[in-house]
Amino acid sequence: MKKKLKPLDRMRNEIDELFRGGIDESGDFLSEIIRQGSRRMIQEILEQEISDALGRKPDERRKEGQKGYRNGYEKKRLKSGEGVIEVYEPQARDMEEPYRSSLLDQMPAMSPKLRELVVEMYARGLSTRDIEDALKGEDGKLLLSRSAVSELTDTLWDEYQNFSRRDLSGYDVVYMFADAVYESLRNEAGFKEGILVAWGICSDKQKVLLHMALGNKESEAAWTNFFRDMTGRGLRQPLMITRDGAPGLIAAIERCFSQSVSQPCFAHKVRNVAAKLPEPVHDEVLLSKRL
Repeated sequence: MKKKLKPLDRMRNEIDELFRGGIDESGDFLSEIIRQGSRRMIQEILEQEISDALGRKPDERRKEGQKGYRNGYEKKRLKSGEGVIEVYEPQARDMEEPYRSSLLDQMPAMSPKLRELVVEMYARGLSTRDIEDALKGEDGKLLLSRSAVSELTDTLWDEYQNFSRRDLSGYDVVYMFADAVYESLRNEAGFKEGILVAWGICSDKQKVLLHMALGNKESEAAWTNFFRDMTGRGLRQPLMITRDGAPGLIAAIERCFSQSVSQPCFAHKVRNVAAKLPEPVHDEVLLSKRL
């Protein structure tokens, strides 16, 4: 009989599948990865919470005098910025008091923080301080033990390493799209850092996220390092690269992908034209551009 995977193992496999091209051409890859990443992070937090309550990790035996043991999971549905997500609340039996997660009810309110954590996890990796800042209650106290936070940091750092170092030589990328998404960093109130993003459409029509990294205001040096990281991991020259009109990006493409055709993004061009027109003619111009 095939062994049933635990919820966390299933979620890890699903994210790995996304990175291998598990989003079709019509899918919103970034939202889906943030949704799956938030789900995975919540599950990791819930697993650490029950380990705190029991005083031991899942693979550790009960010590003399310890009460309680894990007893499966109960499916829960939570609202997040990326829609409703399913997680699994760990259950426990034989405890002095009935076990119930105290963090689960707080997760919807923490959704914006978790979204930022997921984006930053894949763009630069997370530190213990990042996670501690996100998992503090209104009184400033940690919602998990320091040992649980440390374990969570190690686990999520491994996730970042697996993503940022993975081999790209197996992707036959025909069309690559390069752009920057601007996100507010939690440690810099009011400051937004560019998150450089590259995704591609392969010859088998699968859409794949290739790389994410902090962007230092989209400078040529930042984009050049970004592209060289991917080519160093085996990415071949795409047939075509679609980008916006940022000078640093254009120069970096010419430097790193001289054999690829580089073209501006149609959506960026239409928005730039429309922004310069009087408000009443916006819709007419956009419609004519589509036609």
